[in-house]
Amino acid sequence: MKWLKRTKTITQTVYRYGLTDLVAGRVRQSWLRSLLQKLPQSPDAQNQPMPVRLREALEHLGPIFVKFGQVLSTRPDLIPHDYAQELAKLQDRVPPFDAELSRRQIEASLGQPIEALYAEFETVPVASASIAQVHKARLHSGEEVAVKVLRPNLVPVIEQDLALLRFGAGWVERLFADGKRLKPREVVAEFDKYLHDELDLMREAANASQLGRNFQNSTMLIIPKVYYDYCSRDVLTIEWMDGTPVADIAAMKAKGIDLQQLARYGVEIFFTQVFRFGFFHADMHPGNILVADDGRYIALDFGIVGSLTDYDKRYLAINFLAFFNRDYHRVATAHIESGWVPPDTRAEELEAAVRSVCEPIFNKPLSQISFGLVLMRLFEVSRRFNVEIQPQLVLLQKTLLNIEGLGRQLDPDLDLWDTAKPFLTKWMSEQVGPKAFIRQLKNEAPDWAQILPALPRKINALVDETRQQEMRDAYLHLVKIQQRQSLWLAVIAVALVLIVLFK
Repeated sequence: MKWLKRTKTITQTVYRYGLTDLVAGRVRQSWLRSLLQKLPQSPDAQNQPMPVRLREALEHLGPIFVKFGQVLSTRPDLIPHDYAQELAKLQDRVPPFDAELSRRQIEASLGQPIEALYAEFETVPVASASIAQVHKARLHSGEEVAVKVLRPNLVPVIEQDLALLRFGAGWVERLFADGKRLKPREVVAEFDKYLHDELDLMREAANASQLGRNFQNSTMLIIPKVYYDYCSRDVLTIEWMDGTPVADIAAMKAKGIDLQQLARYGVEIFFTQVFRFGFFHADMHPGNILVADDGRYIALDFGIVGSLTDYDKRYLAINFLAFFNRDYHRVATAHIESGWVPPDTRAEELEAAVRSVCEPIFNKPLSQISFGLVLMRLFEVSRRFNVEIQPQLVLLQKTLLNIEGLGRQLDPDLDLWDTAKPFLTKWMSEQVGPKAFIRQLKNEAPDWAQILPALPRKINALVDETRQQEMRDAYLHLVKIQQRQSLWLAVIAVALVLIVLFK
């Protein structure tokens, strides 16, 4: 059976990369720990640190485990920092599948021959990953496009590996000392959802359209156009984008692109997405970003996006401002107000814990302080207080680290706080105070215009309904009293009859 063969492969991989040490150090059963420690160790793995061994093992197990490792790398609230850093190096690159399979997949999905769909279709893919690969093509109307095609027969492979991950998560919860706190089954369920979202390319098309509307006519960011007539769950056709890879600093300098301005754009784009729209591209690593010759960013690959509620945005703004003002008491109370901290948590204890991890950060100049690191430290503190970190905030923290790394690669002197503070301060002033009150009144005006004229009638109807309800209650009360009286009269009558008969 396939799953038995796969289980054997996983077991052999655990041995080959010496991961029994990782397991043995964390199981709570002493007999099992002793047994694992006695197992022979692979001589090939002894010279490598454990985080490196784990990364190499996941790469050996294939694309689904690589993606799982990438997801884990974004969860510093669950795994140690050195493991998160190492797993972030996982690369989702696999050999391309046969171009003929691409053609068949497109034709079956869109219901037309490839020649009817595209005037030209390059058989050699321009990019290939575990879920899909991308071909360059040209429509009959002349537009150049990128065609993303899902790998065929992928779902059975994914479901098999997900089943094994779910099985393993159950045992981690039972055997590991902190298994319940790590919530492995919930982590696998989150990964399951994330993976299946990527398998629906119509979702990616919708994400691209939303971002395109948000940044229409932007001077900072270009989002490619989506051609919905050439899209399905298995195929995505978007505008072809020419640009310089953002990691190619020399090429951008040769084109005269202002790298300092580009670095500031990255920060502004991030905070615009988060605080203005509450909808952000959550996979902004250098492989997904080009730079146009006019100095604007070009975003690619919209499979992973994050969304934030007004409550999330307010929480983030309060925390960022409080952190950089070193108001740790406000950080603590913000967590308690959010309901993510157990209700019996003392604000003073949480404040002291936050201070202990954040003060060392502020020994550096503000221009060197990492927003992402601040959030990561916050999540580490949160672990000690059993805080349930919201998935959307973890996604945001990962994106923020990407933006910071990219910004400082473009401009080593980039002061993120100098760029972000005015944005955050303005956003808070718009959310709280007279302007926010007036704006809220304007937003609610149409509803009030409809409600106010009818308010006297509704109040009168409510009063009448209340009175009617009171009368109904009184009537029912009287009926019950009458029923009790009738019952007692009947009992007395029967008793009198019996007395007369047997006298």
